[in-house]
Amino acid sequence: MTTIDASTDAFIRALPKVELHVHLVGSASITTVLELSRRHPGGGVPSTEEELRRFYTFRDFPHFARVYRALNQLVREPEDVATLVLGLARDLAPQGARYVELQVTPYAHHVVGMPMREVTEALDLAARRSLADHGVEMAYIFDIPGEYGEEAAKITIEHSLQEPPAALVGFGIGGIEQERPKYRDAYRSAFSAARAAGLHSVPHGGEMSGPETIWEVIEGYGAERIGHGINCLTDPRLVAHLRDTQLPLDVCPTSNVCTGQITRIEDHPLPRMLEEGLYVTLNSDDPPMFATTLADEYRVAAEAFGFGKSELAQFARNGVRASYMAENRKRAMLAEIDALLART
Repeated sequence: MTTIDASTDAFIRALPKVELHVHLVGSASITTVLELSRRHPGGGVPSTEEELRRFYTFRDFPHFARVYRALNQLVREPEDVATLVLGLARDLAPQGARYVELQVTPYAHHVVGMPMREVTEALDLAARRSLADHGVEMAYIFDIPGEYGEEAAKITIEHSLQEPPAALVGFGIGGIEQERPKYRDAYRSAFSAARAAGLHSVPHGGEMSGPETIWEVIEGYGAERIGHGINCLTDPRLVAHLRDTQLPLDVCPTSNVCTGQITRIEDHPLPRMLEEGLYVTLNSDDPPMFATTLADEYRVAAEAFGFGKSELAQFARNGVRASYMAENRKRAMLAEIDALLART
């Protein structure tokens, strides 16, 4: 791994970016989590910074999932939802982020008793304030926690169709991928209903399981973009399909190391994915939990894999084009990226 020079670091800071793969609860900064932990004590989440940083040392993905569930328990009121969204906008604005597709899990709010309408009102308010206060446009993806089955699918699609926030653009699924097959029909049905309502299909796939999960989200969920997809490379037919269709893969390198999916950052398949001609975007997933930021993921791409300014600009372009932002905004951002690269 090499250290990037000052010119490249300045380029990364100035580069206009979108964030396409980040989770509401996982986006909470240390300061925000401590605020929520003190607001709602007794949930098993540490209330000091030192203890919280130790709490974020993950042994594997199931351990990460348990920690994530504990954090979810801190989000008990609509005010907490708005606090998280605005905290993310505040954190992303200095990194050059202009647009975010934030993954929200309605089922997590349902199980602690928050009414759909109140969650939606909090998301709508936070989206307006994110743009007004921080210049960050906030869009939402509602996702099913994949290990919770039919009830989670039902609650997620009901919220998506009956009480959606104004900025809802997509429908997804996350959680432990190995639990999905037993609920296959329920998940396929939920995605079918979401697509029929005009929502984009943006599921996780191939993060902690193999190509079979990626094929399922393509063939069963009608995926238009896939979260992670890093385990596609063992299936040549799948690689050829992804290359031919240019189906975007939202890759989060630091996350994959922190959750134990990849042993070392140097072993990450990102360079080979690009060599294979796959369409890749760079994202942060759960940034404070992994001690990273969106800008840091661009730094990792430069330091660990040797990508230069042209490649970093291409990652930014890929994110803009793969987003569900308005076309005029896409054109404006792409022009900014090209102008910045031309000046370097």
